[in-house]
Order: sequence, then structure tokens, then C-alpha cells
Amino acid sequence: MKEQEKEAVQLPENAFRELKEGEEYEPIMSPQQTYPEVNGWSVTWGILMAMLFSAAAAYLGLKVGQVFEAAIPIAIIAVGVSTAAHRSRALGENVIIQSIGACSGAVVAGAIFTLPAIYILQAKYPDMSASFLKIFISSLLGGVIGILFLIPFRKFFVSDMHGKYPFPEATATTQVLVSGAKGGSQAKPLLLAGLVGGLYDFIIATFGLWNENFTTRVVGLGQILADKAKLVFKVNTGAAVLGLGYIIGLKYALYICLGSLTVWWLIVPGMSILYHDEVLNLWDPSITTAVGAMSPEQIFAAYGKSIGIGGIAMAGIIGIIKSWGIIKGAVSLAGKELRGGSDEIKQQVRTQRDISFKLIAIGSGTALLITFLFFWFGVMDNLLFALVGILLVTVIAFLFTTVAANAIAIVGSNPVSGMTLMTLILASVVMVAVGLKGPGGMVAALIMGGVVCTALSMAGSFITDLKIGYWLGTTPRKQETWKFLGTLVSAATVGGVMMLLNETYGFTSGQLAAPQANAMAAVIDPLMNGVGAPWILYAIGAVIAIVLTWCRIPALAFALGMFIPLQLNIPLLVGGAVNWFVTTRSKNEAENKARNEKGTLIASGFIAGGALMGVVSALLRFAGVNLINNAWLADPLSELCALGAYLLLIVYFIRATRA
Repeated sequence: MKEQEKEAVQLPENAFRELKEGEEYEPIMSPQQTYPEVNGWSVTWGILMAMLFSAAAAYLGLKVGQVFEAAIPIAIIAVGVSTAAHRSRALGENVIIQSIGACSGAVVAGAIFTLPAIYILQAKYPDMSASFLKIFISSLLGGVIGILFLIPFRKFFVSDMHGKYPFPEATATTQVLVSGAKGGSQAKPLLLAGLVGGLYDFIIATFGLWNENFTTRVVGLGQILADKAKLVFKVNTGAAVLGLGYIIGLKYALYICLGSLTVWWLIVPGMSILYHDEVLNLWDPSITTAVGAMSPEQIFAAYGKSIGIGGIAMAGIIGIIKSWGIIKGAVSLAGKELRGGSDEIKQQVRTQRDISFKLIAIGSGTALLITFLFFWFGVMDNLLFALVGILLVTVIAFLFTTVAANAIAIVGSNPVSGMTLMTLILASVVMVAVGLKGPGGMVAALIMGGVVCTALSMAGSFITDLKIGYWLGTTPRKQETWKFLGTLVSAATVGGVMMLLNETYGFTSGQLAAPQANAMAAVIDPLMNGVGAPWILYAIGAVIAIVLTWCRIPALAFALGMFIPLQLNIPLLVGGAVNWFVTTRSKNEAENKARNEKGTLIASGFIAGGALMGVVSALLRFAGVNLINNAWLADPLSELCALGAYLLLIVYFIRATRA
């Protein structure tokens, strides 16, 4: 009986493609039946995962500057413990474990990108104050707002846009959960690929047997081009990023890569030519080097990323305008339910039931009211400042919720640091305009940024959970309800870890990397003291996004490419090209389809293995285990070895789709 049940666990063939006219998607767990989902087992394990991964992600993110996505490792653990306990029909339970536990990565990213900047700036401005309560409340409120603001858009992203977005992380996590439920030989392709991809990435990260990146600097001409013309080509040779590119596919990977090459091969060299001997530091006094004396990477960090941020912001605004009908429809449906006039909601099947819009409206209003009171009495101590602050947070969080979800749906990566940076800049400019400046203004802007950052991070993470639930057939309302518990646990854990790290090391000691928070501190300090922001660079990015939209090119994908480093974009194109090759080389359509399904499993295994072993490797580094020879990695031969290993990995991937 158990074997028959496992045999029945199979994703439908239309799980990853667009539906035909009149076709409906039928998930693994039938909408007409009920399954174990929320119970003592799943909630307990979900809370444990939220605590464990919140602590690990906060430690690693602040200590070594590495933030990892927790969804896949948690899914692997959920499958492992349910198998060890011989639990039958555990698929729904495992989704709940993963959904509660995955709050960890979202809350951690929101907190550590912004709030440590308060401690960093305290060294310069002793009047600034931070406390566990401020960190905890801002993280909790941000997470709650992100959940509530996303729920009305669940149907659009996971159902209406079925097959139109690749959802790379959700795909990989779903394959892990499905393979765990299948058991036996059916899970072997994913497990084998996870082993290969995990060991491959573990060897790079832990032992450094070859370089993580291959660049054109390995040859003399490439070094000259990088130094003189500011032209460089870079590719990350990791297995996880290759798998990500395969799932994204050639179309979106091409748009992302074009955005990246526009910045790296046109804008970066162009700035070196136009401003070769000039020091452009009007908005950042820390820049003291002439553009021509910078490396391509330095030009990108100082100027190129800001163009990408402007592009993402404008692409988001354009997306909001295009989606206005969806936003209006969600609000209209909420209003109808509030008046008690929506029969459609009452008749929905189990797999389409969300938390009622009446509760969402009440919950959103309550969360925003509490946030306002927190700003007024806990942060700003001024009614006007608090009113302006809550207005900014509400508008930015609500409008950019869809942008965060869209980014995750396309590339599996949330540009939350870019959107938060834009929030901090806008908040600083507005708060200074209404009279709040100096240390008090910095604390206020950073707390506001922390709330928005956590909200957008949570929205992006949660759409992944809901897509997994949609593919498998869980009850959205249960995922949504218990997500709040995971957020509460994660916010408390992150607050405690951050306070402990500050007491143990101190954020200004140099022993904690905290790169994102340091960047936020560097930006907000001059803004609150009357120095401007790189508006011209944001404007250039915005104009590019408008032109792309006019040319019918996906502006958000292109802008994400401008913001994400080149070495992480090229592998997406490589993975997309492998996808195209695997799915088109046979004249037999059924054979191409079977190879594509196998390729998706292999890619998911690469992502899962890479993510899990990345956590292990980072923990080893945190524990002081350093087996990497930096002198060897500085040798060009290590990059040639990386290229050779990468080519062998690609060959393995292609050959494995035939088996």
C-alpha cells in the first residue's frame, strides 16, 4: 500500500509549462481531499528550523558576510526526519515545516542588511541608541506587513501566471519534497545530482582546489584590457548557479545577461573614458580615487550598481502601473468581502482558500497602527515625524511587494538590498525635509528601512512557499496563518543573536563583516548631514528601464542583471543555453520533454546540494577551519583549473539527461 502511495507522487506534466486554453492544473494532493498539514509534528519542527536557521544565518551573515537561503536545506531536513519517523502522507506536513522554517532567511536578510548600521554609527554618534526591543519589533512588524501585503497577490503570481515565471528556488524545493515523498529509485536522479553538485561546490568553498570564478585576467591581454580599457569577463563556476540558470531558461537568462553586459562592457568602460582623471564623489565622500585609476569592479560598485538600483526602481514602478488592475481588483475583492457580498470566496476549493480579506484588512490596519505607535513613542518621539514615517513605509512596502515577488519568480534572487537602499535614501531626504536630521534621523531612517527591508524580503520568500504549496496541493490559508508564528520566532532569534554578537565582538571591531549594513551606514550618514545621493545614476537606470519597456523588453529582468555582479549572471546564460540544447537536440518531441524533466531534476539537485554544502562550508569557516591556500587561488592556473572543472560539470549535466 505504501509503495502504491509513493508511486502516485508525481508532478503533473503541465507543472512547469503554460496551460492551454481551458486546461487546469491538478496538484499532487487532490483539492477534493484533505491531508495532514498542520499538527504538532509539523509546527514543532517548523519552529525548530526557524530558530536554528535564523541563528545560523544571522551569525554567518554578520560574521562572514554570507547570507544563505534556508528553504532548500529545511526541505531536505523535513524529508529526512519524516522518513526516519516513518510518517505516511507527510508531503503536506513537510511543506508546513519548510514554510515556517523559511521565515528565518527572510527575517535575517531584512534585519542584518540595515539594523547593525545603528551600532556601526554609534561609534561616531554616541547619542544613537539600539536595543533588543527595537530590533525585534521592527523585524516582526516588517515580516507581518510583508505577509499581509502579499496574500492578495497570491492567486496572480502562483496561479494566473502559471508557467510564465520559472520560480527557480521553488522548483528546486518542490523537487526535493516530491522526491522525498516518492522514495526508492524515483528519487535517485535528484539525490545523485545533489551529491555531485554539493561535493563540487563544497570542494571550491572549503578546500579551494580550484577558483570559484574564471576571469579573462588569466591571460596577459585580458589583464591589459581590465587595467586599461576596464573590460573584463567573469563567470562563477559553481554548480548551484548553473542549475539556477537551467531552471530560469534561455529567454530570461539572456535578458538578465544583456543587462549585466550593458553595465560591465558599456557603462563601466564608458565612465573610465569620460571621467578618467576625475574623482566623482559628490554623493559619497569616501570615494577618493579617480575613475581611471579604479578597477572595473570598483567602478561597478561605486557607480554601476546605482544605475541598476534606478533601473529596478523604475521597472518596479512600471510593473505597478501595468499591474494596477490586479492591485485594484485585490482591493475591490477585499472591500466586497468586508461588505459580506462575495459568494465566490465561500465556494472556493481547499487549494484556493486564503485567509479572508476581512482579516487581512483588519490585520494590515492593526499592523500599520502598531508600527505608527512604535515610530511615535519608540523611535521618533514626534507625531509629525511618525506620520510621515508610517506613510512612507506603507506606500513603499505595498507597492514594492509585487516587485520583490516578481524578482523571486524570475531569478530566485530578491534585490532587497537595492530596494532598501532606495528606501533609506528616500526616507532620509523626506525626513530631513520635515526637520528630522542628525543621529536621531539616522536611527529613524534605519528603523524604517529595517521594516521595509524585512517586509520585501518576506514577500519574496513567501511567494516561493506559496508556489510550492500550489504545485503540491496544500491549503494556502494554513501556510499563511502559520507563517506569522515563524516570523515571530525568527524575529526574536535574530534580535538576540545581533545583541550577542555586538556584545561579544562589537560591530566596529572589524571582526564582523556586515557588508550590507556598513554600506547602509556609509550612505545614510552624509544624507542626514546634507550631502546628496547619486540621483543622476538612478535617473540613467530609470531612463534605461523606460526605453526597454517601450521596446517590449522585460525591464525588471534587465535591471536585475545591471545590479547583480557579472560573474553571477554569465552562469545563468550558460545554464539557459544547456536547457535550450537539452530540449531541442532530438526530433522526437516526447524525448525532448523527458530530457527536460530529467534536466530540471538535475538542476534542482545542483541547487539543493550547493545550498546545503554552502551552509556546511560557511559553518566550518565560522568555526575557524580554513583549508584554502590563498596563494594558489591568486595563481591564474587555479582559474584555468576552474574552467576545466566547469566544462566537465556541464558535460556531466548534459550526459545525465540522456540516462
